[in-house]
Amino acid sequence: MNNISKIAVVIATLLPASVLAQSIKGVVLNNQGKAVANAIVDLEGSDQKVTTNDKGEFEISGLNNGLKELHISAPGYAHLHRDITLANDQDHSATFNLKRSPIEVIDVEATPIHMSAMESASPVSVLSGEQLRRQQASTLGDSLEKLPGVNTNFHAKVASTPVIRGLSGPRVLITQNGLDVSDVSRVGPDHSVASEASTAQQIEVLRGPATLFYGSGAIGGVVNVVDSRVPTDSTTRGEWNLEHNSVDEQKVASFNATTGTESFAFYADAFWRESDDYEVPVAADIDETERSSKYVVENSNEDSDGFTLGTSYLFEQGYLGVAVEQFNRQYGIPGHTHGEEEEHEGHDHEEEHSEEEAVFADLEQTKVQLLGEYNIDSEWLSKINLRAGHTDYEHAEIEHGVVGTTFKNETNELRVDILHSQFDEWNGGVSFHYKKSDVEAQGSEAFTPPSVTESIAFAIMEEKHFGDFLVQLGGRVERVTIDANNVLLPDIGAHAHDEDGDEHDHGHDHGHEESNYTRVFDVAQEFTPVSLSTGVVWDFTPGYNLGLSVSRSERAPSASELLSFGPHIGTATYEVGALFDTHDGHFELSEEAIDLETANNIDLTFRKTEGDIGFIFNAFYNQVDNYYYQVNTGLYAESGHDHDHGDEHAHEDEHDHSSELPVYLFKTDDVVLHGFEAQVAWQLTDEFKVDLFSDYVRARLKDGGDLPRTPPLRFGTEFSYQTENLTANIHVTRYQEQDRIAQQETTTDGYTLVDASISYDLSVLNQDLSLYLKGTNLTDTEARVHSSFLKDIAPRPGRSFALGVRGYF
Repeated sequence: MNNISKIAVVIATLLPASVLAQSIKGVVLNNQGKAVANAIVDLEGSDQKVTTNDKGEFEISGLNNGLKELHISAPGYAHLHRDITLANDQDHSATFNLKRSPIEVIDVEATPIHMSAMESASPVSVLSGEQLRRQQASTLGDSLEKLPGVNTNFHAKVASTPVIRGLSGPRVLITQNGLDVSDVSRVGPDHSVASEASTAQQIEVLRGPATLFYGSGAIGGVVNVVDSRVPTDSTTRGEWNLEHNSVDEQKVASFNATTGTESFAFYADAFWRESDDYEVPVAADIDETERSSKYVVENSNEDSDGFTLGTSYLFEQGYLGVAVEQFNRQYGIPGHTHGEEEEHEGHDHEEEHSEEEAVFADLEQTKVQLLGEYNIDSEWLSKINLRAGHTDYEHAEIEHGVVGTTFKNETNELRVDILHSQFDEWNGGVSFHYKKSDVEAQGSEAFTPPSVTESIAFAIMEEKHFGDFLVQLGGRVERVTIDANNVLLPDIGAHAHDEDGDEHDHGHDHGHEESNYTRVFDVAQEFTPVSLSTGVVWDFTPGYNLGLSVSRSERAPSASELLSFGPHIGTATYEVGALFDTHDGHFELSEEAIDLETANNIDLTFRKTEGDIGFIFNAFYNQVDNYYYQVNTGLYAESGHDHDHGDEHAHEDEHDHSSELPVYLFKTDDVVLHGFEAQVAWQLTDEFKVDLFSDYVRARLKDGGDLPRTPPLRFGTEFSYQTENLTANIHVTRYQEQDRIAQQETTTDGYTLVDASISYDLSVLNQDLSLYLKGTNLTDTEARVHSSFLKDIAPRPGRSFALGVRGYF
């Protein structure tokens, strides 16, 4: 007998592991005992992932002894985690029951550890599928604004960017497949995001500090646009869409398609969008008193197009592919005027600007992305993810038919995630991240000098289940440098105005004339931001969990926050960076230290994950030390533009200040942001569902005062009806009055928006078609967005209807 045992040991040693490995077989059922087809069964800590067949069956083979963690997900159901211990070289069979969830649970793609709205310690949201198509708009901010905790800065429907928990600009990072979009939308509200929602697969929002995954620029949150430009499989599939919108005569066409062979996959997408100035229910300018038969926001037209081509090589252990995108956009810039235009008889609002009068942006971007994944069957390593990108961005602002200012951004980025095999039940890995951005602005509104920002980072992320507890840990350290070799410090002749409009020149005897004296110097700043995060999710009873996330995140100030010195017409201000200070109207280099911005954030989440009723309640508290923001100095400076426009009466007033801008200086202060997000979903019947939501953020200076452009309290509901072919939705949102305002800011009245949509699905020529009709602002309400720089001259669009058809193949 002993000899037989020894022989068995020798055979076991010599045979390959696959011969002795076991398998996990199972069937996935719902609460009624019916099979759940196309459920995804993922073996955590490995690359193995399978899909259930029509009978709900699956098998994962090639497994060794030990504890295995399965993660099972399917649309319309709560995710399921199950621990299975394999021993004695025996296969394991089990039945897995998924429970209904009225809140869609979709995994985040671009993070190396598992995250979803119902399971992670940090709050996340994912917009995908029909909900994404129903809510997509011409700008990213407007597409996402119905998500809890996310608003739009609504820059007249042409350049709107997301506002996450009251934060935007350099604190909210926009990425495409995990890589920086690399436009200049974080520099000014009139700069459009160079990313398209109509061809996206899903859009992910990480609320709160996400610096752990993306770097210090994500101290307020991340918006990640996911598409299939580098395909991971060669299944032939695609989607196309045609739409017309009444409020601005917008026409949209888009498509995306994937196909390939056994070893090679190919992808292509394209879009085209064209619109005129959009209509509003009242005069666009809040001070306008003249009546008109038709109101529009002038110069809010747009003409965009783009395409992407991608290919990848598929092999047993993963894939490696490359994609090239060309993105073009021309759009008007409302409010981007220099003084008063000529007065037109009768104030005819239907008269359009000529090309010479209009100010518009001409944007071009070429993006190359290299994406790959290599699954390693190793005792130590599980997977290597590769993301690399090169972006060449340029947009010109054209005034009076000539280029006034040109913005450029050339970015190279590399990110490598190395995930280890499960070690003592810990899953995770390390991430290396490098990014270099060369930003340049030239022209009359080049308020920032050319600069190069370079960062290199190392991060570690881990998670482990301890019974009913999921623990997530992470840390990141960066080195950020900002170099600029042509920083200008001109004597701008800044002066104050008294109540009568007269100016006080603080000792200047040159009046409005700018001095020829300009200092030129080099700047080299270096920062080392460190971010730490820990989170716990407790499944304290079946169907419920509590999440707690605590983080400390640091952010290096952006080049524009430090080095700005010039007119920024998009915000109607003369911007001066934190590197400078003012003394009696003169600007000098500041003697104050340039500090890191530090956010200490706590998130507490309570969730019901199963049953006919599901909910997510989230409360947060975020104290940000050394918060960079702009304060009004009380001074004025010349914008540098000639405002005559040929109007001989324009300057009859001796103290006309139409060519001047208020001077705003970047400074730091400690601020506190706290609030909540709430989402409740009730599946009354198989066809009828009700969703309720609300969010609120209070943004204030720690020592008293309010931050500007903070979104107000809002709440709303959505009624949904869905059968096999018919889908109908009614969405009602109430925005409360915002009267917690900063100095030099005005209050905004509350308003209620009513939107609705209906679609009908049918099959034609082996293609699934969806005919749809969408209505927005059905009550034609005057709605001014408090977080918008243009709220007093560009309200939301009036009543609008969009008719479209979408096809799937």
